[in-house]
Amino acid sequence: MNLFKTGIWQKNTASSWLMNFYFIWLVCHNCCRANAVWTAYMNISFHVGNRMLSELGETGIFGRSSTLKRITGVVVPPEGKTQNSCDPNTIFIRPRNKEPWLALIERGGCTFTQKIKVASEKGASGVIIYNFPGTGNQVFPMSHQAFDNIVTVMIGNLKGMEILHLIRKGVHVIVMVEVGRRHIIWLNHYFVSFMIITTATLAYFTFYHIRRLWVARIQNRRWQLLTRDLKEAFGQLQVRVLKEGDEEVNPNADSCIICFEPYKPNDTVRILTCKHFFHKNCIDPWILAHGTCPMCKCDILKALGIQMDIEDGIDSLQVLMSNELLGTSSPREEETNNELPPARTSGRDVLIQEHPASPNTDSPPQAVEETRQPSV
Repeated sequence: MNLFKTGIWQKNTASSWLMNFYFIWLVCHNCCRANAVWTAYMNISFHVGNRMLSELGETGIFGRSSTLKRITGVVVPPEGKTQNSCDPNTIFIRPRNKEPWLALIERGGCTFTQKIKVASEKGASGVIIYNFPGTGNQVFPMSHQAFDNIVTVMIGNLKGMEILHLIRKGVHVIVMVEVGRRHIIWLNHYFVSFMIITTATLAYFTFYHIRRLWVARIQNRRWQLLTRDLKEAFGQLQVRVLKEGDEEVNPNADSCIICFEPYKPNDTVRILTCKHFFHKNCIDPWILAHGTCPMCKCDILKALGIQMDIEDGIDSLQVLMSNELLGTSSPREEETNNELPPARTSGRDVLIQEHPASPNTDSPPQAVEETRQPSV
Protein backbone atom coordinates (compact mmCIF):
# COMPACT_ATOMS: atom_id res chain seq x y z
CA MET A 1 0.00 0.00 0.00
CA ASN A 2 2.87 2.39 0.79
CA LEU A 3 4.36 1.79 -2.65
CA PHE A 4 0.96 2.40 -4.24
CA LYS A 5 0.54 5.70 -2.38
CA THR A 6 4.08 6.76 -3.25
CA GLY A 7 3.40 6.11 -6.96
CA ILE A 8 0.21 8.17 -6.87
CA TRP A 9 1.99 11.00 -5.03
CA GLN A 10 4.84 11.05 -7.56
CA LYS A 11 2.32 11.08 -10.44
CA ASN A 12 0.42 13.98 -8.89
CA THR A 13 3.70 15.83 -8.27
CA ALA A 14 4.72 15.46 -11.92
CA SER A 15 1.30 16.67 -13.07
CA SER A 16 1.47 19.70 -10.78
CA TRP A 17 4.94 20.57 -12.11
CA LEU A 18 3.66 20.39 -15.70
CA MET A 19 0.71 22.61 -14.84
CA ASN A 20 2.99 25.15 -13.12
CA PHE A 21 5.36 25.18 -16.11
CA TYR A 22 2.48 25.67 -18.55
CA PHE A 23 1.04 28.47 -16.42
CA ILE A 24 4.39 30.28 -16.18
CA TRP A 25 4.99 29.91 -19.92
CA LEU A 26 1.53 31.26 -20.71
CA VAL A 27 1.87 34.29 -18.43
CA CYS A 28 5.38 35.04 -19.66
CA HIS A 29 4.19 34.75 -23.26
CA ASN A 30 1.37 37.19 -22.60
CA CYS A 31 3.76 39.53 -20.77
CA CYS A 32 6.10 39.53 -23.74
CA ARG A 33 3.26 40.28 -26.10
CA ALA A 34 1.93 43.07 -23.90
CA ASN A 35 5.40 44.66 -23.48
CA ALA A 36 6.48 44.55 -27.14
CA VAL A 37 6.98 48.15 -28.33
CA TRP A 38 8.06 49.70 -31.64
CA THR A 39 10.47 52.56 -32.07
CA ALA A 40 9.80 55.32 -34.61
CA TYR A 41 12.27 56.71 -37.13
CA MET A 42 11.54 60.40 -37.63
CA ASN A 43 12.84 62.37 -40.63
CA ILE A 44 12.43 66.04 -39.72
CA SER A 45 12.92 68.45 -42.65
CA PHE A 46 12.57 72.27 -42.84
CA HIS A 47 13.81 75.25 -44.92
CA VAL A 48 16.44 77.68 -43.68
CA GLY A 49 16.74 80.39 -46.27
CA ASN A 50 17.25 78.67 -49.59
CA ARG A 51 18.55 75.51 -48.03
CA MET A 52 16.56 72.38 -47.12
CA LEU A 53 17.76 70.79 -43.89
CA SER A 54 16.74 67.38 -42.65
CA GLU A 55 17.42 65.28 -39.60
CA LEU A 56 16.86 61.53 -39.38
CA GLY A 57 16.93 59.55 -36.16
CA GLU A 58 15.24 56.88 -34.08
CA THR A 59 13.88 59.49 -31.70
CA GLY A 60 10.32 58.33 -30.98
CA ILE A 61 8.31 55.36 -29.81
CA PHE A 62 4.84 54.30 -30.95
CA GLY A 63 1.90 54.15 -28.56
CA ARG A 64 0.71 50.70 -27.50
CA SER A 65 -2.53 50.98 -29.51
CA SER A 66 -1.12 53.10 -32.35
CA THR A 67 -1.47 52.23 -36.02
CA LEU A 68 1.91 51.03 -37.26
CA LYS A 69 2.49 52.57 -40.64
CA ARG A 70 4.52 55.20 -42.46
CA ILE A 71 3.07 58.70 -42.43
CA THR A 72 4.19 62.17 -43.55
CA GLY A 73 2.70 65.52 -42.67
CA VAL A 74 3.18 69.12 -41.61
CA VAL A 75 3.67 69.57 -37.87
CA VAL A 76 0.95 71.79 -36.31
CA PRO A 77 0.91 72.70 -32.59
CA PRO A 78 -2.25 73.95 -30.77
CA GLU A 79 -2.95 77.68 -30.78
CA GLY A 80 -2.55 79.59 -27.54
CA LYS A 81 -0.47 79.23 -24.43
CA THR A 82 -1.77 75.81 -23.44
CA GLN A 83 -0.17 73.11 -25.55
CA ASN A 84 -1.71 70.02 -23.94
CA SER A 85 -4.80 69.87 -26.20
CA CYS A 86 -7.11 68.71 -23.42
CA ASP A 87 -9.89 71.16 -24.28
CA PRO A 88 -12.29 69.85 -26.98
CA ASN A 89 -12.34 73.40 -28.40
CA THR A 90 -8.58 73.45 -28.97
CA ILE A 91 -7.74 75.18 -32.27
CA PHE A 92 -5.22 73.88 -34.81
CA ILE A 93 -4.31 76.05 -37.82
CA ARG A 94 -4.41 73.55 -40.67
CA PRO A 95 -2.22 73.87 -43.80
CA ARG A 96 -3.96 75.82 -46.61
CA ASN A 97 -3.17 73.30 -49.33
CA LYS A 98 -5.05 70.57 -47.34
CA GLU A 99 -1.96 68.38 -47.06
CA PRO A 100 -1.82 65.83 -44.18
CA TRP A 101 -0.76 67.29 -40.85
CA LEU A 102 0.47 65.96 -37.53
CA ALA A 103 -0.53 67.49 -34.18
CA LEU A 104 2.37 68.37 -31.85
CA ILE A 105 1.02 68.18 -28.27
CA GLU A 106 2.61 68.55 -24.84
CA ARG A 107 2.19 65.74 -22.31
CA GLY A 108 0.12 66.38 -19.18
CA GLY A 109 -3.22 67.89 -18.19
CA CYS A 110 -5.34 64.88 -19.26
CA THR A 111 -5.05 61.35 -20.58
CA PHE A 112 -3.35 60.40 -23.82
CA THR A 113 -6.69 59.17 -25.13
CA GLN A 114 -8.27 62.61 -24.63
CA LYS A 115 -5.43 64.36 -26.45
CA ILE A 116 -5.52 61.96 -29.39
CA LYS A 117 -9.32 62.18 -29.61
CA VAL A 118 -9.29 66.00 -29.80
CA ALA A 119 -6.57 66.00 -32.49
CA SER A 120 -8.25 63.30 -34.59
CA GLU A 121 -11.59 65.13 -34.48
CA LYS A 122 -9.83 68.24 -35.81
CA GLY A 123 -8.54 66.20 -38.76
CA ALA A 124 -5.00 65.25 -37.75
CA SER A 125 -3.51 62.17 -39.45
CA GLY A 126 -1.17 61.56 -36.54
CA VAL A 127 -0.27 62.82 -33.08
CA ILE A 128 3.22 63.55 -31.76
CA ILE A 129 3.33 64.00 -27.96
CA TYR A 130 6.51 65.28 -26.32
CA ASN A 131 7.40 64.45 -22.73
CA PHE A 132 7.41 66.61 -19.58
CA PRO A 133 10.02 69.35 -19.12
CA GLY A 134 13.13 68.16 -17.32
CA THR A 135 12.94 64.62 -18.70
CA GLY A 136 15.42 65.25 -21.52
CA ASN A 137 14.76 62.87 -24.38
CA GLN A 138 13.25 60.09 -22.26
CA VAL A 139 10.29 58.32 -23.86
CA PHE A 140 8.00 55.39 -23.04
CA PRO A 141 5.16 53.53 -24.81
CA MET A 142 1.89 55.35 -24.20
CA SER A 143 -1.22 53.44 -23.15
CA HIS A 144 -4.32 54.80 -24.83
CA GLN A 145 -7.50 53.88 -26.64
CA ALA A 146 -7.13 52.64 -30.19
CA PHE A 147 -8.13 55.04 -32.98
CA ASP A 148 -8.61 53.92 -36.58
CA ASN A 149 -5.79 54.92 -38.91
CA ILE A 150 -4.25 57.35 -36.37
CA VAL A 151 -0.49 57.20 -35.73
CA THR A 152 0.58 58.17 -32.20
CA VAL A 153 4.23 58.70 -31.28
CA MET A 154 5.99 60.00 -28.17
CA ILE A 155 9.23 61.96 -28.43
CA GLY A 156 11.50 63.50 -25.82
CA ASN A 157 10.94 66.96 -24.39
CA LEU A 158 14.10 68.43 -25.90
CA LYS A 159 13.23 67.27 -29.40
CA GLY A 160 9.64 68.45 -29.02
CA MET A 161 10.65 71.91 -27.80
CA GLU A 162 13.17 72.18 -30.66
CA ILE A 163 10.42 71.53 -33.23
CA LEU A 164 8.03 73.91 -31.43
CA HIS A 165 10.60 76.76 -31.46
CA LEU A 166 11.13 76.34 -35.20
CA ILE A 167 7.37 76.49 -35.87
CA ARG A 168 6.95 79.60 -33.68
CA LYS A 169 9.68 81.25 -35.77
CA GLY A 170 7.56 80.63 -38.86
CA VAL A 171 9.52 77.61 -40.15
CA HIS A 172 7.50 75.08 -42.13
CA VAL A 173 8.41 71.74 -40.52
CA ILE A 174 7.56 68.42 -42.18
CA VAL A 175 7.98 65.13 -40.39
CA MET A 176 8.00 61.65 -41.89
CA VAL A 177 7.39 58.87 -39.35
CA GLU A 178 8.48 55.32 -40.18
CA VAL A 179 8.16 52.10 -38.20
CA GLY A 180 11.44 51.25 -36.50
CA ARG A 181 12.55 48.21 -34.53
CA ARG A 182 10.57 45.95 -32.22
CA HIS A 183 11.69 45.81 -28.62
CA ILE A 184 10.55 43.66 -25.68
CA ILE A 185 10.56 45.32 -22.27
CA TRP A 186 11.57 42.56 -19.88
CA LEU A 187 12.39 44.38 -16.69
CA ASN A 188 9.24 46.31 -15.97
CA HIS A 189 7.99 46.33 -12.38
CA TYR A 190 5.01 44.06 -13.14
CA PHE A 191 7.21 41.36 -14.67
CA VAL A 192 9.82 41.64 -11.90
CA SER A 193 7.12 41.32 -9.22
CA PHE A 194 5.63 38.33 -10.99
CA MET A 195 9.00 36.61 -11.30
CA ILE A 196 9.80 37.22 -7.61
CA ILE A 197 6.47 35.75 -6.48
CA THR A 198 6.74 32.82 -8.91
CA THR A 199 10.31 32.02 -7.88
CA ALA A 200 9.43 32.16 -4.18
CA THR A 201 6.38 29.92 -4.73
CA LEU A 202 8.34 27.35 -6.75
CA ALA A 203 11.16 27.38 -4.19
CA TYR A 204 8.66 26.77 -1.37
CA PHE A 205 6.94 23.86 -3.15
CA THR A 206 10.30 22.38 -4.17
CA PHE A 207 11.55 22.52 -0.59
CA TYR A 208 8.23 21.13 0.68
CA HIS A 209 8.24 18.15 -1.70
CA ILE A 210 11.93 17.39 -1.09
CA ARG A 211 11.43 17.52 2.67
CA ARG A 212 8.30 15.37 2.45
CA LEU A 213 10.14 12.76 0.38
CA TRP A 214 13.11 12.87 2.75
CA VAL A 215 10.91 12.38 5.84
CA ALA A 216 9.01 9.54 4.13
CA ARG A 217 12.24 7.74 3.28
CA ILE A 218 13.57 8.13 6.82
CA GLN A 219 10.30 6.89 8.29
CA ASN A 220 10.22 3.94 5.91
CA ARG A 221 13.77 3.01 6.81
CA ARG A 222 12.95 3.33 10.52
CA TRP A 223 9.92 1.04 10.13
CA GLN A 224 12.01 -1.52 8.25
CA LEU A 225 14.59 -1.57 11.04
CA LEU A 226 11.87 -1.80 13.68
CA THR A 227 10.19 -4.68 11.84
CA ARG A 228 13.45 -6.57 11.64
CA ASP A 229 14.21 -5.97 15.33
CA LEU A 230 10.71 -7.07 16.37
CA LYS A 231 10.95 -10.27 14.33
CA GLU A 232 14.32 -11.05 15.91
CA ALA A 233 12.99 -10.17 19.37
CA PHE A 234 9.90 -12.36 19.08
CA GLY A 235 12.12 -15.10 17.73
CA GLN A 236 13.97 -15.11 21.07
CA LEU A 237 10.76 -15.97 22.94
CA GLN A 238 10.08 -19.65 23.36
CA VAL A 239 7.03 -21.11 21.56
CA ARG A 240 5.52 -24.36 22.76
CA VAL A 241 2.68 -26.61 21.53
CA LEU A 242 0.69 -28.15 24.41
CA LYS A 243 0.05 -31.89 24.42
CA GLU A 244 -2.18 -34.30 26.26
CA GLY A 245 -0.96 -34.88 29.79
CA ASP A 246 0.76 -31.51 30.15
CA GLU A 247 0.16 -29.72 33.41
CA GLU A 248 -1.19 -26.66 31.59
CA VAL A 249 -4.13 -28.59 30.03
CA ASN A 250 -5.31 -29.89 33.41
CA PRO A 251 -8.94 -28.85 34.11
CA ASN A 252 -7.83 -27.23 37.37
CA ALA A 253 -4.97 -25.33 35.72
CA ASP A 254 -5.02 -21.58 35.10
CA SER A 255 -6.60 -20.12 31.96
CA CYS A 256 -5.18 -17.52 29.60
CA ILE A 257 -5.98 -14.22 31.32
CA ILE A 258 -6.25 -12.42 27.99
CA CYS A 259 -8.96 -14.51 26.32
CA PHE A 260 -10.12 -16.36 29.54
CA GLU A 261 -10.07 -19.66 27.65
CA PRO A 262 -8.51 -22.73 29.31
CA TYR A 263 -5.48 -24.22 27.66
CA LYS A 264 -6.18 -27.26 25.51
CA PRO A 265 -4.05 -29.78 23.68
CA ASN A 266 -2.49 -28.52 20.40
CA ASP A 267 -2.71 -24.89 21.63
CA THR A 268 0.37 -22.84 20.80
CA VAL A 269 1.64 -20.78 23.72
CA ARG A 270 4.44 -18.23 23.93
CA ILE A 271 6.63 -18.09 27.02
CA LEU A 272 7.80 -14.60 27.98
CA THR A 273 11.09 -13.58 29.58
CA CYS A 274 9.31 -13.46 32.95
CA LYS A 275 8.34 -17.15 32.47
CA HIS A 276 4.62 -16.38 32.17
CA PHE A 277 2.97 -17.97 29.15
CA PHE A 278 -0.18 -17.21 27.15
CA HIS A 279 -1.80 -18.15 23.88
CA LYS A 280 0.53 -17.04 21.11
CA ASN A 281 -2.22 -15.26 19.21
CA CYS A 282 -3.28 -13.50 22.42
CA ILE A 283 0.07 -12.34 23.75
CA ASP A 284 1.65 -11.18 20.47
CA PRO A 285 -0.79 -8.29 19.82
CA TRP A 286 -0.86 -7.56 23.56
CA ILE A 287 2.89 -7.02 23.62
CA LEU A 288 2.74 -4.89 20.48
CA ALA A 289 0.05 -2.73 22.12
CA HIS A 290 1.37 -2.58 25.71
CA GLY A 291 4.92 -3.90 25.68
CA THR A 292 4.50 -5.49 29.11
CA CYS A 293 3.43 -8.81 30.57
CA PRO A 294 -0.28 -8.67 31.49
CA MET A 295 0.42 -10.41 34.81
CA CYS A 296 3.63 -8.99 36.26
CA LYS A 297 3.92 -5.84 34.10
CA CYS A 298 7.45 -6.79 33.10
CA ASP A 299 8.62 -4.69 30.13
CA ILE A 300 9.07 -7.46 27.57
CA LEU A 301 10.20 -5.30 24.65
CA LYS A 302 12.75 -3.55 26.83
CA ALA A 303 14.01 -6.88 28.08
CA LEU A 304 14.43 -7.95 24.44
CA GLY A 305 16.33 -4.75 23.62
CA ILE A 306 13.55 -2.96 21.72
CA GLN A 307 13.07 0.78 22.32
CA MET A 308 9.60 1.92 21.20
CA ASP A 309 8.64 5.53 20.51
CA ILE A 310 5.16 6.73 21.33
CA GLU A 311 4.97 8.51 17.98
CA ASP A 312 5.32 5.18 16.15
CA GLY A 313 1.70 4.43 16.96
CA ILE A 314 0.12 1.23 18.23
CA ASP A 315 -2.25 0.75 15.30
CA SER A 316 0.50 1.17 12.70
CA LEU A 317 2.75 -1.23 14.56
CA GLN A 318 0.05 -3.90 14.78
CA VAL A 319 -0.71 -3.58 11.06
CA LEU A 320 2.99 -3.69 10.29
CA MET A 321 3.62 -6.89 12.26
CA SER A 322 0.29 -8.65 11.62
CA ASN A 323 1.56 -10.54 8.57
CA GLU A 324 4.90 -11.28 10.20
CA LEU A 325 3.72 -12.61 13.57
CA LEU A 326 0.06 -13.56 13.13
CA GLY A 327 0.01 -14.77 9.54
CA THR A 328 0.20 -18.51 10.25
CA SER A 329 -2.40 -19.61 12.78
CA SER A 330 -3.93 -22.94 13.63
CA PRO A 331 -7.73 -23.25 13.68
CA ARG A 332 -7.68 -23.17 17.48
CA GLU A 333 -5.54 -20.00 17.48
CA GLU A 334 -7.83 -18.27 14.99
CA GLU A 335 -10.80 -19.06 17.23
CA THR A 336 -9.18 -17.51 20.28
CA ASN A 337 -7.81 -14.60 18.28
CA ASN A 338 -11.31 -13.48 17.30
CA GLU A 339 -12.16 -12.98 20.96
CA LEU A 340 -9.33 -10.61 21.83
CA PRO A 341 -10.35 -7.64 23.99
CA PRO A 342 -9.38 -4.09 22.93
CA ALA A 343 -5.77 -3.24 23.67
CA ARG A 344 -6.40 -0.01 25.57
CA THR A 345 -9.26 2.34 26.20
CA SER A 346 -8.81 6.07 26.18
CA GLY A 347 -9.29 7.99 29.40
CA ARG A 348 -9.20 4.98 31.77
CA ASP A 349 -7.16 1.88 32.64
CA VAL A 350 -8.83 -1.52 32.78
CA LEU A 351 -7.63 -4.11 35.27
CA ILE A 352 -8.34 -7.73 34.39
CA GLN A 353 -8.54 -9.88 37.50
CA GLU A 354 -8.90 -13.61 37.36
CA HIS A 355 -11.41 -15.31 39.68
CA PRO A 356 -11.20 -19.07 39.92
CA ALA A 357 -14.31 -21.02 39.14
CA SER A 358 -16.32 -22.45 42.00
CA PRO A 359 -15.95 -26.23 42.50
CA ASN A 360 -19.75 -26.68 42.35
CA THR A 361 -20.27 -24.91 39.04
CA ASP A 362 -18.99 -25.33 35.52
CA SER A 363 -19.11 -21.62 34.65
CA PRO A 364 -15.88 -20.17 33.23
CA PRO A 365 -13.83 -17.60 35.11
CA GLN A 366 -15.29 -14.12 35.04
CA ALA A 367 -13.60 -10.80 34.54
CA VAL A 368 -14.10 -7.91 36.92
CA GLU A 369 -13.54 -4.50 35.36
CA GLU A 370 -12.26 -1.82 37.66
CA THR A 371 -12.06 1.76 36.42
CA ARG A 372 -9.22 3.91 37.58
CA GLN A 373 -9.53 7.61 37.09
CA PRO A 374 -6.33 9.28 35.92
CA SER A 375 -4.48 11.10 38.66
CA VAL A 376 -4.39 14.86 38.42
